[in-house]
Amino acid sequence: MTQVLPRRLPLPMRTGAGVQRVMLLTGLALTTLFLLTGLLGPLLAPYGYAQLRDAADLFGSQQHPSGAHPLGTTIAGYDVLSRTVWGARTALEIILAALLLSVVPGTMLGLASGYLGGRLDRLLVGLADTLYAFPPLLLAIVMSIVISGGQSSLVGGLGAAACSVAVAFVPQYFRVVRAEVIRVKAEPFVDAARVIGTGTWRIMFRHVLRNSVRTLPLIFTINASEAILTLAGLGFLGFGIEPNSAAEWGYDLNRSVADVTSGLWWTAVPPGLAIVLTVLGTTLLGESLADLADPRLRRRGAPSAARTEGGEDGD
Repeated sequence: MTQVLPRRLPLPMRTGAGVQRVMLLTGLALTTLFLLTGLLGPLLAPYGYAQLRDAADLFGSQQHPSGAHPLGTTIAGYDVLSRTVWGARTALEIILAALLLSVVPGTMLGLASGYLGGRLDRLLVGLADTLYAFPPLLLAIVMSIVISGGQSSLVGGLGAAACSVAVAFVPQYFRVVRAEVIRVKAEPFVDAARVIGTGTWRIMFRHVLRNSVRTLPLIFTINASEAILTLAGLGFLGFGIEPNSAAEWGYDLNRSVADVTSGLWWTAVPPGLAIVLTVLGTTLLGESLADLADPRLRRRGAPSAARTEGGEDGD
């Protein structure tokens, strides 16, 4: 019998069911494409994100797709392909900055709240519930106005967008880490550490924290799609990054609304498609990894994998 699943495949790809495996591979492919485009943007883009002319002349406004501009130009005269490619770099920077600004405080607060308990726990849980009461996009708009006044420079725009997105994510990491810390601190090895006289801070960081953050990578991928949508929403509503500071898909999509009604499809489709594919890829990857991390789903898929390998051994 021919082996259906190669043994060299990673465990998640061997244990996943058919549809689940397709979702994982699709999400992995789209996310990899996004990461490569963001990292190699300066090499892939034919022009700069704010470039309006080449050595000969101005690009021109709303030019049809051509050899010089494969996706045409915008109403402001920017090259659409270059703006779309550079937009991936901006989205990647926002994702990394937002996750860093939300993971660290969310994890630390969740650790302190779950392990120490008491009044501190009640206070932090109340603050997290308060932040949950605000819609993420509305909260991001308020933060953007407070930080940058709605006008975004290169550093200020990236910082405002990252901070506004991070504020909405801190309660999520806080709740996940807090729940894990409460579970882990009741384990026998934590009691043993207390018995032998290990200090509170050493127990918290060496024994409890390292066993409470295993699910965070799964949340990273899901929150990455939320960060992209929030950033695009800010840009579409006019609270994002200015075009001469960085390329941003939401802003470009906002400027192309009038073009669509005039039949100029090329200014709206590339940034809109970039948002859809990037969000789809990160969402599929995150959901697939979350499903494959579920022991019940893993046990359900294990017999089929075992039969496949067993069939090969028997031939």
